[in-house]
Amino acid sequence: MTLDLVANGEEVVRIRGIASDGAGVGDLPDGRTVFVPRTAPGDEVRIRVTKLKPRWARGQVVEVISPSSDRTEPLCPRYDECGGCALQHIPYGDQLSWKIRFVHDALQRIAHLDLAPVSMCASPSSYHYRSRVTFTLLRLSGGRVVSGFHGLNKPDRIVDVADRCVLPTLAISGVWADLRLTWGDGARRLPSGRQLRLTLRQVDEGVVLLVQGGKGPGRADILLKEIDGLVAVWMTMPGGGSRLLGGIADVQDTRLGEILRASPTAFTQVNDAAASALHQCVLDEALSSSVHLVVDAYCGTGLYGRKIARLGHRSMGIELNAEAARAASEDAPKGFSVLRGAVEHRLSEALPSDVVILNPPRAGVDEQVTDLLRKNGPPKVIYVSCDPATLARDLVRLGSTYDVSRVHAFDLFPQTPHVEVLAILQRTAAPTAVG
Repeated sequence: MTLDLVANGEEVVRIRGIASDGAGVGDLPDGRTVFVPRTAPGDEVRIRVTKLKPRWARGQVVEVISPSSDRTEPLCPRYDECGGCALQHIPYGDQLSWKIRFVHDALQRIAHLDLAPVSMCASPSSYHYRSRVTFTLLRLSGGRVVSGFHGLNKPDRIVDVADRCVLPTLAISGVWADLRLTWGDGARRLPSGRQLRLTLRQVDEGVVLLVQGGKGPGRADILLKEIDGLVAVWMTMPGGGSRLLGGIADVQDTRLGEILRASPTAFTQVNDAAASALHQCVLDEALSSSVHLVVDAYCGTGLYGRKIARLGHRSMGIELNAEAARAASEDAPKGFSVLRGAVEHRLSEALPSDVVILNPPRAGVDEQVTDLLRKNGPPKVIYVSCDPATLARDLVRLGSTYDVSRVHAFDLFPQTPHVEVLAILQRTAAPTAVG
């Protein structure tokens, strides 16, 4: 048995599981856990050890000696080099099972919660589901351009995605292919700059392009004329906000029958079909009993708050992003208002309420938010999380005041290890203070 392992040495391991980042999990001869991307449970693989820590290591596949029966052929021809997704080699049904396990493990390990089985809502489509995709473009010497995703095991390298990625919607894939043909030598029809981030977002009218990191207007007029389906080109500004370079200024994004103004930088879920099930579940939970006021914290463009108001209830959104807050307020139904600012700074103004919906970014909620909810929170909190670990941390902070009654998982990101989680919390302790 090898006891003196070194980085870049080779070992043979058998994979026994999947970690929450999508890497396979095995054991080195000295007992250390090793994480190996692109491996499946049951694989016997020869790996190169790329990082060694006292209790764990990371490795890179050199050879699959004996493939697992729980392995499938990836659809993407660049899967072995691209870091854009991590689970294409795992059958979709198995991906769902592992994601449920990720949620259980985080809740048990961090929050010490041993809940009944978590329900999982599968995505209607496991490919071509992303309605928003961001590519990185690099201008290299000699006028050469590469644009795509960061490389697997080589995050400083950009894997050129010249053909169609299997995750974006077909509308975005078509615009992307035509954009590459149209942007000209050195991508000169795009704003200047060595590195750009190009975000393509599908809206009701077509596809919007947002350019981040560049200077100058480029030739948006040519792109819009020659690319079928491209309806607007925007660029982010150094001081914040965005500037329309050409095309339709006001586009719409219809979700749950609610027509929202699609601000180029505002957050929306990328899997429209799967997100509809999540959104409906949130609404059903929020309105499961008589309510007078629902607070939609981290409201974005205000989908929940607007829909709740349109159903005849009073709702209040809280949003930090200026463009998203404006979009939420525009043509808002009677009974819905928006507080602009950080949730930790404005939540006290919205309390007391009957329900609070929390839909924070991956970092979770600020500790001031959980403090306010413990002191003066509503009977029910609905927490929508894109990271089971930060959800579990925040549940610990609320544990003295709220019980978790049920947890649902939604697969909004097939072929990746990410999972959306909905936790329903019921208050068990009376408020201790107001404000």
